[in-house]
Amino acid sequence: MERKTMKDMPVNDRPYEKCVRMGAENLSDEELLSIIIRTGSREFNSLETARKILALNYPRDGILGLCHLSLSELTSVGGIGTVKGVQLLCIGELSRRISKRFAVAEIAHFHTPEAVAQYYMEDMRHMEQEHMYAMFLDTKQGLIKDILISKGTVNASVVSPREIFVEAFKHRAVGVILAHNHPSGDPTPSKEDCLLTKRVKEAGSLIGVQLLDHVVIGDNSYSSFKKEGML
Repeated sequence: MERKTMKDMPVNDRPYEKCVRMGAENLSDEELLSIIIRTGSREFNSLETARKILALNYPRDGILGLCHLSLSELTSVGGIGTVKGVQLLCIGELSRRISKRFAVAEIAHFHTPEAVAQYYMEDMRHMEQEHMYAMFLDTKQGLIKDILISKGTVNASVVSPREIFVEAFKHRAVGVILAHNHPSGDPTPSKEDCLLTKRVKEAGSLIGVQLLDHVVIGDNSYSSFKKEGML
């Protein structure tokens, strides 16, 4: 079957021209991605290549999965070399950061575990390793900054309360929330989670920076030490 180039398509159906005529908001995920890719391979045009990239995301919904693809997965698609693969990785990461900033603006303050879970869920529920973040909050429980404090197995011997509260003082935080994921998808706190929470709570009490909650992220589910009366 002869390769169909973008020039073979009716002008009104070409993604670039459609964007100029109707605006980017009227383009499909495939069309948006094809404009970014610009060129395809010898076998497939950019629209077909975009379709193949989006197919890598299955079963995730559409272009959201772009944030979870690796460079090797992207370059496995014909027409996507290292340069284009890196560009797509950066677009995915940029989109994730923009989305997260909008989430912060929408949530405004982290008074509830639901707000914490909403902020981290899409980032953390697909991770294959445990990641623990510390959120540093002001007097109104607005987010000052969050940092990754542990990657891999989260336990009391790896995570240092000292490191957490050094950062808290640096950012003049009055409260801290811990959040980490369980790759199994089950957010039930482990014995190690409980021990770590106890250590951080006790350390914070001594220096006047309160541990407000510890939220464990599962797959579209979460648990909260505060909500369960464990804090």
